[in-house]
Amino acid sequence: MVDDFEAMRRVIVNQLRQLGAEKILTAVDGKAALRILTSQHVDMVLSDWNMPVMSGLELLKTMREDSKLFTLPFIMITAEAERTHIEEAIACGVTSMILKPYSPSQLMVRVEKALAWKPGRAPGAKAATTAPKRLDKKPDDQSVAPQKPTILIVDDTTDNLVLLSGLLKTEYRVRLAQNGAKTVEICTSDDPPDLVLLDIMMPGMDGFEVAKHLREHPTSENIPVIFVTAMTSSDARLKGLDLGAVDFITKPVDPDALKHRVRNFMRYVQLRKNLQAEYDGMVEMAQLKEDVAHITRHDMKGPLAGVLGLLHALIEDDSVGRKQLEQLKLVEETALQVLNMINLSGELFKIETGRFELHAVPVPIADILRRIAEINRTAYAGKDIHISVDTDVPVGDEVPQSLGDAMLCYSLLPNILKSACEAAPDSSKITVKLYDQSPLRIVIENQGAVPADIRSRFFEKYSTSGKSGGTGFGNYSAKLLTEAQNGTITLAVSDENNTTAITLTLPRASSAV
Repeated sequence: MVDDFEAMRRVIVNQLRQLGAEKILTAVDGKAALRILTSQHVDMVLSDWNMPVMSGLELLKTMREDSKLFTLPFIMITAEAERTHIEEAIACGVTSMILKPYSPSQLMVRVEKALAWKPGRAPGAKAATTAPKRLDKKPDDQSVAPQKPTILIVDDTTDNLVLLSGLLKTEYRVRLAQNGAKTVEICTSDDPPDLVLLDIMMPGMDGFEVAKHLREHPTSENIPVIFVTAMTSSDARLKGLDLGAVDFITKPVDPDALKHRVRNFMRYVQLRKNLQAEYDGMVEMAQLKEDVAHITRHDMKGPLAGVLGLLHALIEDDSVGRKQLEQLKLVEETALQVLNMINLSGELFKIETGRFELHAVPVPIADILRRIAEINRTAYAGKDIHISVDTDVPVGDEVPQSLGDAMLCYSLLPNILKSACEAAPDSSKITVKLYDQSPLRIVIENQGAVPADIRSRFFEKYSTSGKSGGTGFGNYSAKLLTEAQNGTITLAVSDENNTTAITLTLPRASSAV
């Protein structure tokens, strides 16, 4: 449990203990939490958003970039209601979010869901040695029809309670309290009210003290409070506003004004509830998207790699006729397109979020270059483009291999060569050269200079120029896929020669013994 306010930590720890949690560790900020996470076993993190030193969002980002902490459920507890903030947390991999105010039962539901959350495991990350203990209480039945909004009316005078409850009971569920202690007990319970009408002048704990106690508890800190009082001084009003009151209603009460004001603040309450439901749906959709990408990666990439291997063998078979060879090449091109989509929807998401881990193996990069060149010759036959591939290796010598991921190369290189073919003028030449160096160097050059206005942002996302329907995603993905294999990619443009050259470097695999 991470929060910079000690009172909040104590309250939430107590809530978690009541829900059945056995061992709870606490930290005052994200940096302190990371020290705990790297030294002790933890099953789940609950964190406030706004904290000094390291915020909850910064803690979340750091965890999602660490293969050992990547799978830990992370619940963000926050009063942040801006959609852009919520979207940022979801993009960073938050498991669940709780908007303040919330009840222990709402916390229970999200803790149960978070414990059941099973993300795609980060490469190299180990599963927990023991399964986390499930809490011993069950979440509320979500199928029960929602109750009317609840108003708590607080006044030490019985006649005032009867009057106010009579005005509001037809529209709302009304609860009553005659002292401050009972008010705090109700507001911090499992069933807090949605709005409090609070008298100020009461024996024992007055309304100001009640408001102060409410603001110190996570269950009640954001419950709207309207002071209903005979006090009219500006000092009293300022003190009430400083304690978080949303309005003042002066006694004797105007029934119509009271109803209108209460109705207005109930709209705010309903808006907060709708936001929580909307953000729950956004988190669930993001997790579903990740699950689908994970299934796609693991269940489709293997068979596709096998299909490409078989196609490559058939294409190299001299007994295959010319017509069949053309059909096989079309099938190969289609399979590569599907593989490219899989990589872009799966691996790029992991690379962007810092979750990708490379398992490098020797890759026959020269073979891949030749196959892709052949596919593009067929695809752009109408432009009469000549594509040459030079591996810079004497006949009979061993062709060097890169050290990386073949599937990433099958997505990376088609993007670059396709862009070159699209940019090259008709009846021009594209050269693909593989230099036998360490690291390996690949240069793809075409006629036609990249426009000056996009050169500085050529590899940025959504950067495009002059392409009908272009997304500007190909060059960006090429950069990510290259760097994920510990390589580099650069752009060189010659206005004098009217050429564009993309240069890649990839680690060179050791020669076979």
